[in-house]
Amino acid sequence: MAKEKVILAYSGGLDTTAIIPWLKENYNYDVVCACIDVGQEQELDGLEERAKASGASKLYILDVVDEFCDEYILPCIQAHAVYENKYLLGTSMARPLIAKKLVEIARKENAKAICHGATGKGNDQIRFELGIKALAPDLKIIAAWRDPKWTMDSRESEIAYCKEHGINLPFSADNSYSRDRNIWHISHEGLELEDPSKKPKFKHLLVLGVTPEKAPSKGEFVNISFEAGVPVAIDGVRKKLSDIIRDLNELGGKHGIGIIDIVENRVVGMKSRGVYETPGGTILYAAHEQLEELILDRECYRLKKHMSDELAQLVYEGKWFSPLREAICAFIKSTQEYVTGEVRLKLYKGNIIKAGETSPYSLYDESIASFTTGDMYDHHDAEGFITLFGLSTKVRALKLLSQGIDTAAAKDDKSSPVKEGKAATGRKKTAAKTAKTASAKAEKAASAKKTTSAKAEKTTSTRKTASAKSEKAASTRKTAAAKAGKTASARKTAAKTSTAAKKTTRRKSTK
Repeated sequence: MAKEKVILAYSGGLDTTAIIPWLKENYNYDVVCACIDVGQEQELDGLEERAKASGASKLYILDVVDEFCDEYILPCIQAHAVYENKYLLGTSMARPLIAKKLVEIARKENAKAICHGATGKGNDQIRFELGIKALAPDLKIIAAWRDPKWTMDSRESEIAYCKEHGINLPFSADNSYSRDRNIWHISHEGLELEDPSKKPKFKHLLVLGVTPEKAPSKGEFVNISFEAGVPVAIDGVRKKLSDIIRDLNELGGKHGIGIIDIVENRVVGMKSRGVYETPGGTILYAAHEQLEELILDRECYRLKKHMSDELAQLVYEGKWFSPLREAICAFIKSTQEYVTGEVRLKLYKGNIIKAGETSPYSLYDESIASFTTGDMYDHHDAEGFITLFGLSTKVRALKLLSQGIDTAAAKDDKSSPVKEGKAATGRKKTAAKTAKTASAKAEKAASAKKTTSAKAEKTTSTRKTASAKSEKAASTRKTAAAKAGKTASARKTAAKTSTAAKKTTRRKSTK
């Protein structure tokens, strides 16, 4: 019966070399190694022989350098994604692509598991496993350094384990830095770097370049061309991105560019120290950012900076295959439509010095920016703008002053005990004065309220008297009307009596 297969992410380094015999002994797996070539170059020399000598049944070496540059590095260049102000994400950008290729090989080999050699203290275990979970949640993941069967606890014990199994290593304990290399950078950890108080031994450590002290005394100029945010040429010669990075690595390394010594905050919560060499990447970041200064408007530039920080955090944490990362990259790409032009830089002893830039889409207008007054800008227009722009600041200061708070005094230097004492006394006096003023205002308000109440009562009484008089006048008018009616009735009765008497007299006379 055929053994189950496991795909081992194989770099040829100490950890993954020791894992091959360990997997066979502890899991009885058929070990298929997979080296994903993201630009390791000489690190791949003799890799197949080493893997098979260590017990692997097969080794895949996949060249994904161009895919790495075009689909993983480029979005980070365009975003200026930098972790904690220094780290240009060299290892972080490569891990999701490696995870993707490991899954593809596992499907092809019908493997049941994927194994990696990342330590239980590092970030790579997170990056690999999040990538695998996102793309193949059904596959088993073996993290050797976290496995109960793994008994090696140091580089020294790994070296001893390999020697016990007849595996000859191309490195010794005195130069066994933990390194990760790809076309973008190389990282160094371990040995003296584990003590932040110690200076790095650059003579033994650096691979891609030299220190600024050993760089040439004469600077060198380089012109980099971009089209829609994509680097397309060096000194007028068009090249694919991977070749541009290689050329700039050589040029930057020569001039001591892109060496950083950083203590960073790992995802797992601890701090770690490492030295990173990113000569070509540092130059590209500087050139692209310089060109964007000409082209992006202020609001877009500000939001893009925020998105850059968000992207750097996501990539560092291994969340490449996430909706948020895709959304941020979509926004970043939309900002690159007009990022076209050429940037000229001078490289000199570790420094990148601006030497000019041009773009057909530049928003810079000399007629506006010049100190000379032009047709499109009137200096007097600034007065109204400043009045409105600073309105909220002025209103706040006026409100504080009305409460007896001096904003200038509040910002005074408090470092001197004497000044602090005077300031405290001043604050107490101001508070007392404010309280006294408030009390007087309260008493005045109460008095005014009392007066208003008395006036209201008097008004109500007057209204009642007027109403009574009105009712009495109405009654008088009603009585007078009744009398008038009675008189009219009497007059009518008298008139009738008189008429009747006259008629009687006439009848008697006639007789």
